[in-house]
Amino acid sequence: MIRRHLKLNPINQRRLQLFKAHKRGYYSLWIFLTIFVLTLGAEFISNDKPILVYYDSSIYLPVFNIYPETAFGGEFESEADYRDPYVEELINEKGWLLWPPIRYSYDTINYALDQPAPSPPSAENWLGTDDQARDVMARVIYGFRISVLFGLILTLVSSVIGVAVGAIQGFYGGKIDLLGQRFIEIWGSMPRLYLLIILSSIVVPNFWWLPGHYAAI
Repeated sequence: MIRRHLKLNPINQRRLQLFKAHKRGYYSLWIFLTIFVLTLGAEFISNDKPILVYYDSSIYLPVFNIYPETAFGGEFESEADYRDPYVEELINEKGWLLWPPIRYSYDTINYALDQPAPSPPSAENWLGTDDQARDVMARVIYGFRISVLFGLILTLVSSVIGVAVGAIQGFYGGKIDLLGQRFIEIWGSMPRLYLLIILSSIVVPNFWWLPGHYAAI
C-alpha cells in the first residue's frame, strides 16, 4: 500500500533514470550526503573535549555537559581544560579519556606549534593551521555543516514566506493583492548590500536572522 502511494509517475521515473545515468552527478550526491551526515556529529569528530571520560567508577560526557576541574580531583571550580596535561594526568590516575579523531574544535588555538602560524599540514593538524593557529580541518568540518544548514533553512523559510504571502494575496485579491505585489517589487529592487547594512545596524545579526532576511529578499 505504501509503495503504491510512493511510486513515482513516469516523468519523474525518467528523470531519476537520467540522473542515475550521470555517474559523476549521482556519486557526487552520495558523497555530499555522506559528508553532510558525518558533519552533523561534528562534535564527535573534531573537538577539544573528550567524547567520554571514565573517572573513579563514574562516566562523564563533556560534549553534552560542563564539568568543573574539581570533579576530577583538581583545585579550581572553573570548567576543566581537558587539554591541560595536569587535568589529563588527574583523570588517567583513576580512569581514562576517549578523544575524537581530531582534538581541536573550530575555535581551539594550538599554542604548541613548532613554527609560526599559519603552519603546514602535520600529523596533529591534518590540514595545517590558519593565521591564528586554529586547526583548518576542524574549521572545514564545522563550516561545511553551517553552510549546508544555512542553505536548507534559507530554502525552507523562503518557501514558507512565499507560499504564505501568495496565499494571502490570492485569497483576498483586490487592493491587498495590488499593494502586496507593488511592495514585493519595490522590496526586490532595493540593493541587498544597503539593506544588510541598515538592518544590521538595527538588529544584531546571528545565524537565525540571516536566513530570514535573505528569504525576505
